[in-house]
Amino acid sequence: MGKVTGFLEYERTAPAKEDVKVRLKHYNEFVEAFETEQINKQAARCMDCGVPFCQSGCPLGNVIPEFNEAVYKGDWQLATTILLSTNNFPEFTGRICPAPCESACVLGINKSPVSIEEIEKHIIETAFAKGYIKAEQPLIRTGKKVAVIGSGPAGLAAAAQLNKAGHEVVVYERDDTPGGLLNYGIPDFKLQKDVVTRRIALMEKEGIVFKCNANVGVNVELNTLLRDYQSIILAGGSTIPRDLPALGRDAKGVHFAMDFLKQQNKRVRGFAVEGEDILATGKDVIVIGGGDTGSDCIGTSNRQGAKSVTQFEIMPMPASARTSNMPWPTYPMLLKVTTSHEEGCERGWGVNTKEFIKDEQGNLKAVKVVDVEWDIDPSGRPLNFKEKPGTERDLPCQLVLLAMGFLHPQKEGLIEKLGVETDNRGNVKAEEGKYQTNIAKIFAAGDMRRGQSLVVWAISEGREAARKVDQYLMGHSSLPSKDGIPYA
Repeated sequence: MGKVTGFLEYERTAPAKEDVKVRLKHYNEFVEAFETEQINKQAARCMDCGVPFCQSGCPLGNVIPEFNEAVYKGDWQLATTILLSTNNFPEFTGRICPAPCESACVLGINKSPVSIEEIEKHIIETAFAKGYIKAEQPLIRTGKKVAVIGSGPAGLAAAAQLNKAGHEVVVYERDDTPGGLLNYGIPDFKLQKDVVTRRIALMEKEGIVFKCNANVGVNVELNTLLRDYQSIILAGGSTIPRDLPALGRDAKGVHFAMDFLKQQNKRVRGFAVEGEDILATGKDVIVIGGGDTGSDCIGTSNRQGAKSVTQFEIMPMPASARTSNMPWPTYPMLLKVTTSHEEGCERGWGVNTKEFIKDEQGNLKAVKVVDVEWDIDPSGRPLNFKEKPGTERDLPCQLVLLAMGFLHPQKEGLIEKLGVETDNRGNVKAEEGKYQTNIAKIFAAGDMRRGQSLVVWAISEGREAARKVDQYLMGHSSLPSKDGIPYA
């Protein structure tokens, strides 16, 4: 906790942000850091709640009241130690996590919850600034070799933990730079890439090897990995996007969101862009899908100079506050207004796409849509929808970005050649809590196993899978568990 009466004395505040007109001219982060007095007051709001539901709300089991108290007392070294005991990468989660911990905060029952995410970010950035974060190689190497396939948050977390256990870890990444989703899926204005490269460089100093442009099953032989490594972790993510097979889908100008975002991330870093340039400059842009990826497309489109940006999804508009179907401390599905929405965007809900309209050259010129209304069951769950008569219309646009989520990992190549089983959703089959596939030495973690999810869940899965691999290799493990079990 922080100050005993802090939650009564101080209100939740957010750090200042650059003016929209300024930040739209660049791709850097634009949220300013709290001053020392401000962060002290925010940490002071952590109340003596008795049962800290925030910890159960966090997939990593972060020890939140304790690091809040350390921040309140100005003990940054202790706060760093507590935070890193459960989270390998607070600099990532402190920027891009939707903060389920805050949804479970006891103070959030009748007031604004504690600013946990912002405090977390402040702790780790202070730790880097003060020199607390240093490369630490294990004292003893086990002689065991583990290959981690995929360098997104799950792969990085697994690699970091296995390296701490003393194993030799090699991470294989099919892109040209490590980081996976963190690198090419999230815009720089939310997560600057120097934050990612800083962590990768630290991991390399700790003895982890990264091999890029290494597409396992394509230009890296699977038999070589199976022969050379005592265990393999599959952490390649969920990469097959959900498509929208409406009439005219082949129109020039209809693209998957991730293709669009990846290109811009490469441009920002000065890397060459492969294939057709996907640009929003001077265009009427429609983003289909209401999640974080759709929001990222809005921010990127506005920075590229789009003529207009519209976002819609087929689902009904979420509630703006908790309902009886979303009681505390569950994570509520509420209306979210992101910084990208603040920068300029028309939004719509209950809108179904019927056709992509092409001109004579096959270029996209409009989208035919219709409003729909949903039947809702007693629990608040949408069941089915029907079109509203007289609402069909054409929306002019020259670029559509499909941001409707992901179905499952890519099966061609790695998964098919390995022969690992998949579940009914197409994900790698590995029981939660065990993470072991039908092939004893092969484990799976993150979105490749659980399906599309949050970065914080990916980190959690990477840590837990690493512990199971360590047990498999050594017969026991001293790596911590999020359930608080130190040994097995």
